[in-house]
Amino acid sequence: MKSDWIIYGMVYAGSLIMLVNIILYLRFEKNIKGFWGWEEGQSFSLRLPILLLVLFLFGYLAVGLLGEPDLIVGGILFGGSVFVFAILRLMQRLTDRIRQDEELKIALKAAQQASVSKSLFLSNMSHDIRTPLNAIIGYASLAKSRELSPEEARDYLDKIGRSGQALLDLINDILEMSRIESGKMELEEEPGSLTEVFDAVQDMFAGQMQEKRLDFQVDTSGIRDRYAVFDRLRLSRILLNLVSNAYKFTPAGGRVRVSIVQEDAGKSPQTAGTGMREPKGEEPACSSGQSASYRIQVSDTGIGMTPEFASRVFESFERERTSTVSGIQGTGLGMAITKSIVDLMKGRIDVRTAPGQGTTFTVYLPLTVCNPPAAPAAVQERAEDVCRCGEGRRVLLAEDVAINREIGRLMLEQMGLCVEEAANGREAVEMLAASEKGYFDAVLMDIQMPVMDGYEAARRIRRLSAPYPAGIPVIAVTANAFAEDKQLAMEAGMDGHIAKPLDPAALRRVLASLLARPAESDVNDEDMQAAGKV
Repeated sequence: MKSDWIIYGMVYAGSLIMLVNIILYLRFEKNIKGFWGWEEGQSFSLRLPILLLVLFLFGYLAVGLLGEPDLIVGGILFGGSVFVFAILRLMQRLTDRIRQDEELKIALKAAQQASVSKSLFLSNMSHDIRTPLNAIIGYASLAKSRELSPEEARDYLDKIGRSGQALLDLINDILEMSRIESGKMELEEEPGSLTEVFDAVQDMFAGQMQEKRLDFQVDTSGIRDRYAVFDRLRLSRILLNLVSNAYKFTPAGGRVRVSIVQEDAGKSPQTAGTGMREPKGEEPACSSGQSASYRIQVSDTGIGMTPEFASRVFESFERERTSTVSGIQGTGLGMAITKSIVDLMKGRIDVRTAPGQGTTFTVYLPLTVCNPPAAPAAVQERAEDVCRCGEGRRVLLAEDVAINREIGRLMLEQMGLCVEEAANGREAVEMLAASEKGYFDAVLMDIQMPVMDGYEAARRIRRLSAPYPAGIPVIAVTANAFAEDKQLAMEAGMDGHIAKPLDPAALRRVLASLLARPAESDVNDEDMQAAGKV
């Protein structure tokens, strides 16, 4: 009969809707557990409704297959399924609204924390930037307002220089932390000597430690394999940060110890450390293979830290606010940077400390051991010794900022170089193109300049006639100081990279190295083509 089809249609439609209800509830339960993190014991109240829904489904199927429902029973079953469906949809919407509100609360809390962090950052930076600026501006004003003896002038200049270096260190720390947080910091691992890195740290701090009357020792006798694959710059940064902290927070007459111990034996016992320095200039021809764990410790007998501060010492901008350390400058970024580098090197760093009992930082680093060099290489002649700066060499300085051109020109002239200037990249290219063969010996090229930037200028120089001026050494002199900036300079055809602010010693080393090469003008066109430079 027609009414039977209607009755059974409602029963089976109700069964199908009940099956949909079960699926909807399972999704609802999953969302509840996932967002609110309900534990196993709290999930029983969520499982009971699914059991009831399954029983309802079996009941619907039993009525449809085994029973003889009438119109009223069919309507009740169908209506019940629709009602449960509507309730589940309402529960899901309410849950979504609650979740959205929770997410908004979390986002608001994060924004408030970011605002607090930003305010703290600005407060710290305002203090830390103004401190060296106060010395720089103050001593510069004093120098202009009174007649100074040569000794006073030199003292003022030394203090201005130290304050400027402190300001540069601060900026470098901020930029380094920004790169770490954005995930842009990468390791540049190469074979190298671990003892050489520790020797460099000893040389760097020996004078300061002696002036402060600190007993300073660096022990590398625990190394069995001194050659490994590592990022020399990052490892040096770890050591510099830790030793610098020990120096700052250890009173005069205290003790600072630095040591490295190889915990896992390598295959090269003949390279065991003796505590003595190795010859400079060795280039290990490494064949990587075996891993070893190295334990680095930097300990001091300084003021120590409270347990509360020690738990936060690796967080950004953390500095213990006590009267004991109130006069000690620092960005509060050194330990955060150190921890990030150690993590990047897949290592671990621990701290053991107590107020008045000193501090010991321990770094564990897994490194790949290298074979030693087959034979000690001859010590290379220092580039400064072969620099021919006093032979009338001429360089082209491309820089758009007048004061930077003046500083660069004065430094270069002190080296005995003749200097000509260009205000942008296009002007530099035109001056080179119009110059006689061999007129210029090198180009110092700023990167960010109007009209034509340094990268494009370098590319155009390389497209000029060969061998001169296309083969002339081009050196990037720029505030873009990261590894990727150096790579961009090389890809544009440059031969060297010097970061601003200009360091006369670094400038001389790079120039001397390039100017000591055979002059490109002495190489014929066929040689240039064979070298792939044309």
